[in-house]
Amino acid sequence: MKIQPYLLLFLILSFTCLLGYDEGFQPYLHSSIALSRSSFPKDFIFGAATSAYQIEGAANSDGRKPSIWDTFTKEDSEKILDHSSGDVAEDFYHHYKEDIAVIKEIGLNSFRFSISWSRVLPYGRVSAGVNQEGVNFYNSIINELLSNGIEPLITLFHWDLPQALQDEYGGFLSPKIVDDYHDYVDFCFEEFGDRVKYWITINEPNYFSCFGYATGDTAPGRCSNYIGNCTVGNSATEPYIVVHHMILCHATALKLYKQKYQASQKGTIGIIITAFWKVPKFETTASRKAASRGLDFTIGWVLHPLTYGDYPESMRSLVGERLPKFTEEQSKMIQGCIEFVGINYYTARYVDASPSSTKVNLSYTTDSQTIESTEKNGIPIGQQAGSSWIYIYPEGIREIVFYIKRNFNNPPIYITENGVEDNSSMAINESLNDSLRIKYHYLHLSYLLQAIKS
Repeated sequence: MKIQPYLLLFLILSFTCLLGYDEGFQPYLHSSIALSRSSFPKDFIFGAATSAYQIEGAANSDGRKPSIWDTFTKEDSEKILDHSSGDVAEDFYHHYKEDIAVIKEIGLNSFRFSISWSRVLPYGRVSAGVNQEGVNFYNSIINELLSNGIEPLITLFHWDLPQALQDEYGGFLSPKIVDDYHDYVDFCFEEFGDRVKYWITINEPNYFSCFGYATGDTAPGRCSNYIGNCTVGNSATEPYIVVHHMILCHATALKLYKQKYQASQKGTIGIIITAFWKVPKFETTASRKAASRGLDFTIGWVLHPLTYGDYPESMRSLVGERLPKFTEEQSKMIQGCIEFVGINYYTARYVDASPSSTKVNLSYTTDSQTIESTEKNGIPIGQQAGSSWIYIYPEGIREIVFYIKRNFNNPPIYITENGVEDNSSMAINESLNDSLRIKYHYLHLSYLLQAIKS
């Protein structure tokens, strides 16, 4: 089995990680295996990953206009733990050279960042005006990375849709988004593609849709009122509509890149999926089937259409008429539209079957008829790590790699996010001796290495 020898670790501003050093280190584990760069193939890349709204700041500077996240942090601030926004964030906009110097000092080989759509196209469309200052900013980042020997990997959409398109026609709820997305990525390929070899069309369409349109916990904050604290939305239909249009956006972008740019620019283009690994809670047929459905409703939701031209059978059966249908032409267009798959993997959950849902209060969140939990018989699925939702289950990264290989024609796989959330409440001396984070990365790298060698 060949696994793409490429890793981007999502360090979330935790650049004290030992992965930048060549020497091996002894883990805080029972295992006797020490890892170093030489443990991995020569072309294996270590890197860091970010998103524009999380780090850039300068939200109202130099011609940038609001995205749905700017609106969400102001109108739904109660859904944000500390009521903060991305107005300043890490101020990467003004300090990118210093941050890139740190990346180089650590010894990382790649940096994944996203383009803020509304920074380059303030109103979402080329025809509505290009913000040259925003374009200059991303050109400067790319050039700075390359001058430091760091490979840029660009995410074209990382959840921050221009508010202008959301206001005009509902953003990803409308098929109009496909044409506007096509023109946006065409602009980016033309402007930046001479130096960028790795492109991500969309980051986590499955989670963007779930949290933004089923639970309402993230922008644009839509859901049914029986699911969450939302004033508008439909958790039973909108998540499926949004992913449907995102799949068409991805396929349209990939087709455009292959036809117009790939021969000259020599790059590759993929899509990122996030999923917890699903572990059957019990050794029963019901638990195993539930875990399989859980994977269908997260990974298969996106990758099955992009491999075979339609949604998984379990989704078509359980969601029924609420699940959008591809036309015959669309099905042919999206089939086989995978050059590589990015995986954002952090943790795992036990999964068991839930009772059949009723016809009342339908929602994506319950359609899979599964129940997820973090413990069995009072024992957690793994050691808690840094936050309430991450439990260390490193074998899951290997299992997801194998799952995608088996079920989706063995595409190249990139680990595009993995890590432990930053704990800013830690004292500085604790932060500098972050054994839990080291343990987390060591274990995941060990299981990824197993997958590479299998």
